[in-house]
Amino acid sequence: MARSSSSASKPTRKTRTRSGAKAAAGSRAEPGFGAPRKSKAAPKAAAGKSGAKSGARRPRGSGRASTRRGGGRQRSPLRRLLRPLLKWGFLAAFWGAVLVAGLLVWHAFQLPDIHDLDRYTRPGSVRMTASEGALFASYGPLHGEPVTVAEMSPHLPAAVIAIEDRRFPYHFGVDPIGLARAMAVNIWAGRVVQGGSTLTQQLAKNVFLSHDRSLSRKIRELLLAFWLESEFTKDEILSIYLNRVYFGAGAYGVDAAARKYFSKSARDLSLGEAALLAGMLKGPSRYSPAADPALAKQRTAVVLGAMADIGYIDPATARQIAANPYQLRGPVGRGAGHRYFSDWIYDQVPSFVGARSDDMSVTTTLDLRLQTLAEQAVGAGLEKGRAMGAGQAALVALDPRTGAVRAMVGGADFQASQFNRAVQALRQPGSLFKPVVFLAALEAGWRPTDLINDTPIAIAGWSPGNFDGKYDGVITLTEALAESRNAATIRLQEEVGRRSVRDVARRLGFSEELTHGPSLGLGVDEMSPLDVAGIYATFANGGRPVTPHGIEEIKARGGATLYRLSSSGLPAQISDRAAATLTDMLMETVARGTGHKAALDRPVAGKTGTSQNYRDAWFAGYTADLVTVVWVGNDDGTAMKKVTGGGLPAEIFRDFMDAAHAGLPRRALAGG
Repeated sequence: MARSSSSASKPTRKTRTRSGAKAAAGSRAEPGFGAPRKSKAAPKAAAGKSGAKSGARRPRGSGRASTRRGGGRQRSPLRRLLRPLLKWGFLAAFWGAVLVAGLLVWHAFQLPDIHDLDRYTRPGSVRMTASEGALFASYGPLHGEPVTVAEMSPHLPAAVIAIEDRRFPYHFGVDPIGLARAMAVNIWAGRVVQGGSTLTQQLAKNVFLSHDRSLSRKIRELLLAFWLESEFTKDEILSIYLNRVYFGAGAYGVDAAARKYFSKSARDLSLGEAALLAGMLKGPSRYSPAADPALAKQRTAVVLGAMADIGYIDPATARQIAANPYQLRGPVGRGAGHRYFSDWIYDQVPSFVGARSDDMSVTTTLDLRLQTLAEQAVGAGLEKGRAMGAGQAALVALDPRTGAVRAMVGGADFQASQFNRAVQALRQPGSLFKPVVFLAALEAGWRPTDLINDTPIAIAGWSPGNFDGKYDGVITLTEALAESRNAATIRLQEEVGRRSVRDVARRLGFSEELTHGPSLGLGVDEMSPLDVAGIYATFANGGRPVTPHGIEEIKARGGATLYRLSSSGLPAQISDRAAATLTDMLMETVARGTGHKAALDRPVAGKTGTSQNYRDAWFAGYTADLVTVVWVGNDDGTAMKKVTGGGLPAEIFRDFMDAAHAGLPRRALAGG
């Protein structure tokens, strides 16, 4: 029985082996369909004949389908596609990261040193202050005194943060939220209407980088922003930014801007003033109150609204301040009239200190109140003078004791013409020169009551006539001067001697060679209004000449004095008695002579002057406090419509001097 069992089992093992071999052979018979080399289904196929036969008769390709249903290691097309994509994607990301890291490292090595801010120099500037200390003009980029956030008006940092970078206290140099917002706004608008740069990025760009739009510059800007944030506190970054940023009108930094627009320190800015400056950062030229006052006020209101949004002020305060946010009091608000004076000063600076490239501060003699009054008087006079053919005018006012120029108007409109007629224009003074003749006579012993013939006179074929064509006969010297009689003046000159007249003129300050002919006494030699003012200052000063000047002191930025005006006066060139007598005679000219339209509520002396054919009309006069010379005419010498020195120029003189002396006590002249 045991043998029988044993022998019966052998065929079974053989059969099973053959069936497995056949199944394996059948499996290998169809390579290329993706079937595995060893099929785990083979033992199941050997369990019965029907299974083996069925496997032998299976159609071509059925093994592949059976394998897929069986869940073998066969991969789907999607998996076969993803595997190389992931592989190459990983490689691309890896090498991309390496490239970006290398690019950042390369740009990092190109970054400037942010610790040495003083190394980033700028061209020097010349800033000019008036006699009372207010800044009124600057040349070159104007840089104010550095002030920290803690020192400046608290309204200013709040305004800048509110309108420029609200998350400045919290971000790390770059504001992802701001960038996302700006990107969305720009995409919606279809163009760039909003930027996402932080104040730190703006500092990096303004101080250390150029303003090109390259990718390289943007990368360095980002790296510098991170570096600045790691090296400085937020207050330090904001201080550096506000002391460097441009505010228009040549002003760099908040202190320069505060002085340029409001004649005050950045420490003293009001809420509305701070809002204006913060609003200008978006476009210093566009939002400048000098360029477009209405747009500047609109922008200021926007800033005040932003300050209300962040809770710095309440909405009611924002609306109240926006109604009247500021009052311009600096150079920007004064117009360009003072530029005649400031250009005159600027041209002189190198002659006092040499050629320099550093910042300088020039203390001038200009009185801003008088300057404004002078501009108003000349403007009103020319408005009236247009109908008389008068297109230009000039005015110079100076202190008779020192020669300090207090006001200067060089023309009708500086923007239209920068030619300074108060200094550069040389015109015939006409009868303004006659006092020199009478002064020479007084020095020679003549008296104001002495008589002179006002009758026709001929000298070598030349015969000067009086302006009105009439002759007064025998008159006193005072009458001859007061009525500006040509014939009497030339007769007096010939009796005194032309050489004596030229000598007196030289002592009074005439530097040019004067004519030797008989027409000398009628003012045919050309001179500027500034020259005339210097001569009449000598009359007012008791015979002591003065040098008209506009510079008191020049200092370097560090405070070192480069130049200071010497206080030593010039010795008297004319006897005080002769000068006082001449003043008395010139007072009569204003009181009862050709200059009566220049009369004031106080003692005043003066003289009219008119050149041939009404080409030039002058009035020069003085009180104990001020000497003023006015010229009216046309640049091309075109004749006016009978404008004389006793008309329009005398009226301009009177209007200016009346306003200039408001509130001053009446003081007697040296001769009166």
